[in-house]
Amino acid sequence: MISGPPRCGKTTLMMRVIKDLSLSQRVGGFITEEFREKGQRVGFKIITLPEKKEGLLARKGYPSPYRLGKYGVNIQEFEKIGCSSLESALHSGKFIVIDEIGKMELFSEKFRTVLYQALEAPQKLLATIMETRNEFADRIKTRKDARVILLSRDNFDRVYTEVRDWFKMK
Repeated sequence: MISGPPRCGKTTLMMRVIKDLSLSQRVGGFITEEFREKGQRVGFKIITLPEKKEGLLARKGYPSPYRLGKYGVNIQEFEKIGCSSLESALHSGKFIVIDEIGKMELFSEKFRTVLYQALEAPQKLLATIMETRNEFADRIKTRKDARVILLSRDNFDRVYTEVRDWFKMK
């Protein structure tokens, strides 16, 4: 699992490993990306792998009982797209990619359930996980079978090499 402050390159690292090892058709799961309007971040979208199906994860002003700051979280679309892509990866035996185990995603009970299934699955799992304290995320980070690597802009190349080499191992 890759952790670190916002905008340190966690998603970039994951996508680079997938691309450089030509894993794009052998991974399943999802990534999240911010989207902007007029240069300002207004929300986050979820993108499935490998299909690249997109959906709205959160948006400024989105009407939702699930809120993180100024963002309303679209739990229904996240579960329909993100959780379904994880379930599909579990059943297909593909490498599992989860970006990210964060506050927005953890609003979903379905995600928590599927996440635990993924953590118990035999295939490799690469995830980004929130750096800040969170009871649920902290339990995941302290699992005996989990390894958390702290990413920063200064150690990006070293962490990239370490993660890439881990994926190369059988």
